[in-house]
Amino acid sequence: MTDLKVVIAGGFGTGKTTMVGAISEIPPLTTEEQLTTASTSVDDLNGLEHKSHTTVAMDFGRITLTTPQHLVIYLFGTPGQERFLYMWDDLAHGAVGAIVLVDTRRLHVSFTAVSYFERTTLPFVVAVNEFDTPERHHYSPDEIRLALEIPQAVPVVTCDARDLHSAVAVLRTLVEHALTTARSHPTAVGARP
Repeated sequence: MTDLKVVIAGGFGTGKTTMVGAISEIPPLTTEEQLTTASTSVDDLNGLEHKSHTTVAMDFGRITLTTPQHLVIYLFGTPGQERFLYMWDDLAHGAVGAIVLVDTRRLHVSFTAVSYFERTTLPFVVAVNEFDTPERHHYSPDEIRLALEIPQAVPVVTCDARDLHSAVAVLRTLVEHALTTARSHPTAVGARP
């Protein structure tokens, strides 16, 4: 049995808490607090008018996969607001890799997360969270790669963060990518950002 740590990151409102909750086989630990009028000048709720809570520290969950080998994966979801970015170093410490969630309705909130993981040695994948909303724009992974200037070596996939099977498929893509990266750059995986 192998234990792995994975970070689920992204901008404000991209679906990180939702993904941790969809994947976790245990009741997820969340640190969500209600949004208040005090944050309206700081948090961009454009396109997220329905959002009433936000993560202020982290989300935590766990999943056990049995194929192709027995893995226990610990999931750490980051807060999305830039004012909490200082926590990401600690959350990413010892991780095998990261999933960066992207919402095409608000692509601009993803630049910080992509830039953060490009500066580290931590392998990451970009997962385009496909919400079922009329205002969501449909773009191909190649269009997302171009818009966010993501290197070819970084996998870009689509998912539905609410769906267990879709979220686990992203997790598998990340683990495979991290293993490939570890083989070619053995010191990269699990390094401190």
